[in-house]
Amino acid sequence: MAKNLLVELGLEELPAYVVTPSEQQLGQKMAAFLKDNRLSFESIQTFSTPRRLAVRVVGLADQQTDLTEDFKGPSKKIALDAEGNFSKAAQGFVRGKGLTVDDIEFREIKGEEYVYVTKHEVGKPAKEVLVGVSEVLSALTFPVSMHWAGHSFEYIRPVHTLIVLLDDDALDLDFLDIHSGRVSRGHRFLGQETKIVSAESYEDALRQQFVIADPKERKAMIIHQIKAIESEKNVQVDIDADLLNEVLNLVEYPTAFMGSFEDKYLEIPEEVLVTSMKNHQRYFVVRDQTGRLMPNFISVRNGNEEHIENVVKGNEKVLVARLEDGEFFWREDQKLQIADLVAKLAHVTFHEKIGSLSEHMERVGVIADYLSEKAGLTVEETAAVARAAAIYKFDLLTGMVGEFDELQGIMGEKYALLAGEDVTVATAIREHYLPNAAEGDLPETKVGAVLALADKLDTLLSFFSVGLIPSGSNDPYALRRATQGIVRILDTFGWNISMDELVDNLYHLSFASLTYNHKSEVMDFICARVEKMMGKAVPKDIREAVLASSTFIVSEMLAVAETLSAASQKASYKSAVESLSRVFNLAAKADAGVAISVELFENDQEKALALAVEELVLSGTAKDKVAQLFALSPVIDAFFDNTMVMVEDQVVKNNRLAVLSALVAKAKTVAAFNLLNTK
Repeated sequence: MAKNLLVELGLEELPAYVVTPSEQQLGQKMAAFLKDNRLSFESIQTFSTPRRLAVRVVGLADQQTDLTEDFKGPSKKIALDAEGNFSKAAQGFVRGKGLTVDDIEFREIKGEEYVYVTKHEVGKPAKEVLVGVSEVLSALTFPVSMHWAGHSFEYIRPVHTLIVLLDDDALDLDFLDIHSGRVSRGHRFLGQETKIVSAESYEDALRQQFVIADPKERKAMIIHQIKAIESEKNVQVDIDADLLNEVLNLVEYPTAFMGSFEDKYLEIPEEVLVTSMKNHQRYFVVRDQTGRLMPNFISVRNGNEEHIENVVKGNEKVLVARLEDGEFFWREDQKLQIADLVAKLAHVTFHEKIGSLSEHMERVGVIADYLSEKAGLTVEETAAVARAAAIYKFDLLTGMVGEFDELQGIMGEKYALLAGEDVTVATAIREHYLPNAAEGDLPETKVGAVLALADKLDTLLSFFSVGLIPSGSNDPYALRRATQGIVRILDTFGWNISMDELVDNLYHLSFASLTYNHKSEVMDFICARVEKMMGKAVPKDIREAVLASSTFIVSEMLAVAETLSAASQKASYKSAVESLSRVFNLAAKADAGVAISVELFENDQEKALALAVEELVLSGTAKDKVAQLFALSPVIDAFFDNTMVMVEDQVVKNNRLAVLSALVAKAKTVAAFNLLNTK
C-alpha cells in the first residue's frame, strides 16, 4: 500500500540566496535516491523557509521492486580447469556476486561459451531502505558551509531538528548529531514547537504556528498583500522578481506594509533612492500612476499585523539614515573636480599584479582609439570616446560610489553632466559597465559600446598576461562575463571587426605598464564564449565548422551558425555539404602559390567550375552566402563526375587542385564545410 514520506530538516536561518536552490536540490536528490533504490512514487513536493528544508514524497511504494539481473563472467575455457572443475577465476566471479558455482550456467555468444549467473533480489520494505535518507541530506552541497560547537563536520548552518515520517509512523534516523523525531519549530517569535502527526498534516500544523512552509503560498500572499496596498493607496509598486524571491526567503509568515519618508529626499537622484530601498533594505519601490517616484516604500514583515505601526516606524528610521548618507554624499561630491579625481586614480590599484587604475585607463584609451577607427565612428564620436576613456573611472573615488558601489558608472554619468561634460561622454561613462550580467542590458550608443569593448578587452588581456586565467568553474575576476559582453556587443552592433585580427593587433601594442601575453589562450577563451553564444540548439559539428572559418567576425559567425542549423533540417543540405566537403578535403593537398591556367582545362565541367569560382563573390546576409555556396553543388558534382583530379600529370593535377583551393579560400570565410556531419 502506497504511503507518504515527509522529511524536514530544521536549521538556523539560511542565507536567502541559498534557500530556493537548496529546496530544489533536496527534491532532486530525494528522487534520485528513491530511483536508485527501486522505490516507486507518484510525485515529490518540496518546502522551504529560512529555517527549514523539507520534502514530501507522495504515493511511495511500501516495498522495493524485486531485482533480477544477469551477469556475464569469464569464458568457459577460463572458468574450467584441465579436470573440468571451476577455476579460481570462476569462483571469484560468483563470490563477488554473492552466489556460488552452483548458480553458474553457460551461454554461447558468437560461437564461444561464457559463464553466466542470474541474481534474484527480493525487494526490501521501504522502512529498511529509508534509513538511507540521512545520506540524501549529507549529499546536499552549498556555496558556503560552517562547523559549530566541537564538531568537525560542516554544513550550511547548524541543524536543530529532523523529522522523518512515513504516513504517521516516525522513523528513527540520525543525521550529524541530531536524532529524528516529530518536533518542528514554529515561527521564532509568534509560534512554538509543534508535533507533526503525519506527513499529510505538515503544512496545517506549521500554519497554526505562523509558518507558511510552501514558498509558492508565501509568494502568493506577498503579491496579494502588495496588490491590496496598491489598490488602497492608488499607487504602483514595482514587484521586482529577484527582490520578491529574496524577500520570500527572508520570512516565514509575511505581512506587507507601506512606510514613508520626507519629500526632501526626492531631490536626491532616483537611482540613489532606489538602491537604498531595494538593494540595501529589501524594500519595494512605490510610484504614482504616472510612474513618478513617491516618498514611500513597501516592506514585508516576518510576522503578523500585531504592532505593525511600530514596525513601520522602525523601518522608516533605518531608511532615513541611509537617505541622509545619500543626501550628504550627493551634496559633497559636487564640490569635487573630475581632473583631481582622475589624478588620484594613479594611487588606486586595479590589481596588484597589473598596476593602477590610471594605467588600465591609459591602455583602454589606446584600444578605444583603435576600435573607433575599426567601428567607423565619426570624428565627433571618436573625440567623445577619447574624452570618456580619459576620465571614465573618476566616480570610483566619490563618496556616493564608496557608500553605494552599485552606482558606479551611474553616478559617473550624473557628475559628468553636472561638470559640463558632453552628454555622449557622460552616457559612455555609464554604459561602459554594460552588460553587467550574462544577459544584462547592452550599451545603446556607439561611443558607450566602444568604451565598454576597450575596457573589457584590456581587462581580459591584462589578467591573462599575468597568468590569472580562469580554470574550471573558477573565475574570480568574472573574465567569462566580460568576454561574453565583448561577444554580445560585437554581435549587436554588427561591426565588421575580425576578432583574431583585433586581438593580434592589440598584442602588437606597447605599454610602459604591461606587455600582453598568452595570445593563444585568449583566443581559445574568446572562441569558447562565441560557441556558448551559438547555443546548444546549434549542433556541435556546425559550431566547430563556423569557429574554424577564416573570418572571425562575431556577428557573421553567429548568423552563419543559425543559418546552417536551420538548413540542416532540409533535404538539400546533405548533398550540398558533401559536395563542398569533398572540395575542402582535396584542396588540402594543393601546393600554395599555383596559378590557375585556363589552357590546362580538359572538359567543359572543369571550365564551368573555374568560372563559377572566379565569379563567386559572397555577399549579403549569412543566409545569402550559404545559399550561394550551396548553389554550386551541381557544378561541383558535375566536375567530379567528369574529372579526375589526382592524375599522374603533375601540372594538370596542381591546376585542378588550385581551382578547388580557390573555392575553399572563399567558402572558408563562411565555414569549414569539411567539418560538417551529414550522417
